[in-house]
Amino acid sequence: MQRRDFLAGMLAGLTVMKLETAIGQTFSATPVFERPRAGRPHEGKVLAAIQPHSDDVALLCGGTVAKLIQEGYTGYMIRATNDDMGDDEGEPGTVGENVLRNEREVTEQTRVLGLKRDFALNYGNHRMGDVSRNEMICRFIFLFRLLKVDTVFCYDPWAHDEENPDHYVLAHCVEAACWMGGRVHDYPEQFAAGLETHAVSDKYYYARHPDITRVVDTSGTVEKKIDANLCNVAKGPGGHHGSKLRAELAKQGKKLPLLGDDDRTADRNYIREFLLAEDRVLGKKYGVEYAEAFHYIGPATPSAVDGYVKQNALPLR
Repeated sequence: MQRRDFLAGMLAGLTVMKLETAIGQTFSATPVFERPRAGRPHEGKVLAAIQPHSDDVALLCGGTVAKLIQEGYTGYMIRATNDDMGDDEGEPGTVGENVLRNEREVTEQTRVLGLKRDFALNYGNHRMGDVSRNEMICRFIFLFRLLKVDTVFCYDPWAHDEENPDHYVLAHCVEAACWMGGRVHDYPEQFAAGLETHAVSDKYYYARHPDITRVVDTSGTVEKKIDANLCNVAKGPGGHHGSKLRAELAKQGKKLPLLGDDDRTADRNYIREFLLAEDRVLGKKYGVEYAEAFHYIGPATPSAVDGYVKQNALPLR
């Protein structure tokens, strides 16, 4: 085969495998579309919604987290930083005030999403590049074993265009802990405390520009997602941005019908219209009202040996 033919074929294959969309997301050729399921088919399973900052879960995967909770999962929130840097878009305040406000808001966000409790690792905001990765991996292994986590939500460790070091450092540590938690020789002292090996094989990775392999219909939990974003007053684009815009327009003798006649309506409609815009675009592509996108990694398929044994093993006589 000529070199140019090989390269042309390879490029053609890549073109087939990935399609760029107008909203900056990358799709695999055939992403799985996950619909809501009736009843509580996931009863007994546990998920961990992991975020470096207080607004990440609410913005990028809140609808799917709420969906799985409705379907029977028990859930926990894990926040890596204390958000001491605050947010230019959020409420003004000192470093200490930022920490306290975000702590309270994450607790409320945990409640509205239906999660059981939140854990705070309390690393410095924008400083996770200096954190010992082995320390962080060990902490996540402990939590995965303690809580018996089946499914994680976290930033994609391999996503492009991630400017914030907290995003990718945390993501790489979570990915490592998912695998290492199932190994008997990694941190065996934890077994003395009554823990057991426990690997996490089900991962919903979110990102600003995810390599999409799974799309989840979140139309039924969009109000929960709005509730979660309302909690983030100190950080992020949710919170009271709608009511602030409404007040600013009123000073100019103007109004937006979108923002209604009271602050709560303004805040909810602002989030629905602007923060969930990409969710609507993605949902329309799949014939639903709202959807979220993930780089999904599911449990490994059984090995050829396991499959052969299952099909052919006979009882001893």
